[in-house]
Amino acid sequence: MENLKPTPITVNPTGGEILSVAGGNYRILVSGKQINGAFAAIEMLVPPQNGPGPHSHADFYESFYVVDGEVNVYSEAGSYTAKKGSFVVVPKGGIIHYFKNVSDKTAQLLCTVVPAGLEEFFEEIGDPVAAGEFLPPSPMSPESIENLQATALKYGQVVYPPDFLNQK
Repeated sequence: MENLKPTPITVNPTGGEILSVAGGNYRILVSGKQINGAFAAIEMLVPPQNGPGPHSHADFYESFYVVDGEVNVYSEAGSYTAKKGSFVVVPKGGIIHYFKNVSDKTAQLLCTVVPAGLEEFFEEIGDPVAAGEFLPPSPMSPESIENLQATALKYGQVVYPPDFLNQK
């Protein structure tokens, strides 16, 4: 008799696709393509003074568990310092948010998005890298910002200028 049940997905410590995104390394542990779009899990290694710029997404939850290090999470609702062991959930609805590693060591986050899709955005904008290889963030010209904003929209996101939340 054939077993028709799905088998567990396992990823070894060096498995998964590693992408350089906004100066950090994002390792896709599980993509929506593997599990019918239910969720995606991404390990994020974020160097000091680094992190994504302000953005929003109305149609998916994004959560972070801080495995190591410390990040400040900023949103329209205020800011929060997420230290090792902290958990942050960005709800559906489109709140503008971002995070930045404010410590002097690389922060390690486990990010989950429900439903999946954010990992496809990272695959499109990121550059494949080897484990431990960090690329500096790409310089942002008006043309590259326009391209990033258009790509983000394809994946249900809106990207804002770096100082957007400071303007309020």
